[in-house]
Amino acid sequence: MKANHQRRLHQPAPGRDLLRLPLLGRLLRHRHGRLALQALLTLGALALIVDGFVGPQSAARNLATVAPWVHLRGLVVIVLLLAGNLFCMGCPFTLPRSLAKSLARRGRRFPARLRNKWLAIFSLFTLFFLYEYLDLWASPWLTAWLIIAYFVASFALEAIFSESAFCKYICPLGSFNMVYSTLSPTRIAVKSPDICANCVGHECVNGSYAPQPVIRLDDIPTAAGESRQIEVAHGPRGTLGCGTELFAPQIRSNLDCTQCLDCVRACPHDNVSLFARRPGAELGRAGSWAQRWDISLLAVALGFMGLSNAFGMAPPYYALQEWLALNLSLSSEFVALLLIFAGLNLLLPAVAALSAAWLGRAAAGFQKRDSLRDTVAAFAPAFAPVGFGIWFAHYSFHLLVGPGLILPVVQEFLGQVGDWERWSFSLDAGLIGMIQLTALLVGFFWSLRLAQKAALRLYRRRALLGMLPWALVFLVMMLLAWQIFTLPMEMRGTLELFG
Repeated sequence: MKANHQRRLHQPAPGRDLLRLPLLGRLLRHRHGRLALQALLTLGALALIVDGFVGPQSAARNLATVAPWVHLRGLVVIVLLLAGNLFCMGCPFTLPRSLAKSLARRGRRFPARLRNKWLAIFSLFTLFFLYEYLDLWASPWLTAWLIIAYFVASFALEAIFSESAFCKYICPLGSFNMVYSTLSPTRIAVKSPDICANCVGHECVNGSYAPQPVIRLDDIPTAAGESRQIEVAHGPRGTLGCGTELFAPQIRSNLDCTQCLDCVRACPHDNVSLFARRPGAELGRAGSWAQRWDISLLAVALGFMGLSNAFGMAPPYYALQEWLALNLSLSSEFVALLLIFAGLNLLLPAVAALSAAWLGRAAAGFQKRDSLRDTVAAFAPAFAPVGFGIWFAHYSFHLLVGPGLILPVVQEFLGQVGDWERWSFSLDAGLIGMIQLTALLVGFFWSLRLAQKAALRLYRRRALLGMLPWALVFLVMMLLAWQIFTLPMEMRGTLELFG
């Protein structure tokens, strides 16, 4: 068994079953429902690879740079906010999973010491560092190799380990999506915990695949308080269970959930589904996130990575590089960039979280009751809205500056003449600025509200004093982001057209 099923089953709050919607629900529930979306995105990924290698090596005229670095990122943050983690659901890099699983050594687990988010933090840091150092946004050829590396890494890890180690512990894109899908209005849940308690195979996590056909009978309770026998069949055409090993009735958070719906398809009792919920409901609920350093610092660091990623496109970033090179006698761009990224993306978030936790405990008079780890863990979910607001403001800027530019790029990829004059338009700069400011303010006040809830749980009457250091961190993050967005930013991927 992959999960500890003796734990108390989680009763989800009621919500609308989205898989009961006409057409859409039927498509998503279908045995090959996910495959259709994956196949579509895989064709897109293959097109990026082809154009990256043989197409024009101009960043503004190549699918490999325009699609992922300009349009896809903007669409991902919008979809995350409105619908949930649909990109991971249709992720092309996991399409070979069934083939890989047929090669996997049964029972082999990912090393216990690596079953955490430290590798995810490292991979996010590495991706953003290489994005700047190698100018990935300007190199179709390197971007194509990056996509190939994703395919190879995902397939290799799926083939070696029994769980989806790449998705759960390593993938930087998946880590980003899963952290910010905690803000989403959708989540996986069960209809009746009693059915799960009487299920023998727990197919939602274990799957219904078997080399040879196997049939068993489950005694499942009915609404009338009786029980009925349900025939459960396993076989070669069975469905894989949850790749990230989440037991459906115990899911409290979208963290680690790719919303692939394999658990829905594998459940023989039609008891698992995709439900609507209040956006970000889990963030204000105690116990939704594990009290671990790696999970807490992942959420905190992602917010600061949003700041540094935007900062890297503004003039002060280049001035800082020159200052480091002059004052520290650094002749290597690699070393200077590594110092900047390590400071902004790793050291600064850790210092900010630890300082806010220590000051909050001291101000509220609770230094001896709660550990720093537990205090940081209590406030870490509050970083999701302010961090997402920063990313949304940044990515939406690039998307809205040239929303139609993907179309002439596709036209040229298909051998036609690109209609650049028609599609080279931009939204009004004032409107874009208002969208950015709104995203930052909503994220800030949402985070402030979550910090207040955490402080009330921990400090009660002294909650205001306990939350003040955290509120200051969120305020500084929001103000810095707005200051960066008011500066001239590099028009990456569209420089040759608008510059």
